[in-house]
Amino acid sequence: MFYLIGLGLCDEKDITVRGLEAVKSCTRIYLEAYTSILMIQKEKLEAFYGKELILADRDMVETESDEILRDADKENVALLVVGDPFGATTHTDIVLRARSLKIPTRVIHNASIMNAIGACGLQLYNFGQTVSLVFFTDTWKPDSFYDRIKENADLGMHTLVLLDIKVKEQSEENLARGRKIYEPPRYMSIPQAVSQLSEIEELRNGGILTPAKTLAIAVSRVGGGEGQERIVSGTLEELGSQDPSVFGEPLHSLVIVGKRIHHLEIEYAESFSVDRETWRNVARDVYGCSLE
Repeated sequence: MFYLIGLGLCDEKDITVRGLEAVKSCTRIYLEAYTSILMIQKEKLEAFYGKELILADRDMVETESDEILRDADKENVALLVVGDPFGATTHTDIVLRARSLKIPTRVIHNASIMNAIGACGLQLYNFGQTVSLVFFTDTWKPDSFYDRIKENADLGMHTLVLLDIKVKEQSEENLARGRKIYEPPRYMSIPQAVSQLSEIEELRNGGILTPAKTLAIAVSRVGGGEGQERIVSGTLEELGSQDPSVFGEPLHSLVIVGKRIHHLEIEYAESFSVDRETWRNVARDVYGCSLE
């Protein structure tokens, strides 16, 4: 059996009972380590599971899947994924490869940012398409995410923006020269995300991301519990002007608030606001949602 197992959001104890039973039955266990990260080291997972884990970077998952699937028709093999297994298209691809090889597969689900984002107070059925925001470079500033945000905004829906992480990435020079030298890990901060969003709004001029009038909610380490999870709400302008330390440790995500919003959503998120008066005023004057 080939198992694709979700680990949840935080630490070694977030795995489900079913997932843990599957892990203990496996002879080889890979830990996918590039689409997201857990908040603990691999060794802590190994101690809890009682099993050795093999780190699977992007090269292995995307180009060496045959090695991961080797003998999975004769023994149990698992790929562990932070969050839920189908949070990234890469994982769909490896299941399809397993099926094409006639290997039995089983997916064990878990919590992910896609449903845990409800912790910020916004109702999940009011979310539209989720988008990813990548690090811009001097020569590469992809802006297709803007069209998805606009489509959501036109329907009044919230947009979950997943912020980029760079783990085991090569510089353009090292990549071109074929040198296996990797850059230090980088995690996009909320102020950087706001800056990039504002840059594309100015370029596209669609009128959907007005820094002083667009409400947003920043989250980090959702599911991490007291002392780790951080939620901050405000206008894009307010969030962009905060010191990055205000938002806690990575990983970070950002929600662009849509105008089809219920007053209970505004009231709940108000408790996390940079400035309650500004939050209420913008909610009333721009979003037509009063708490009075």
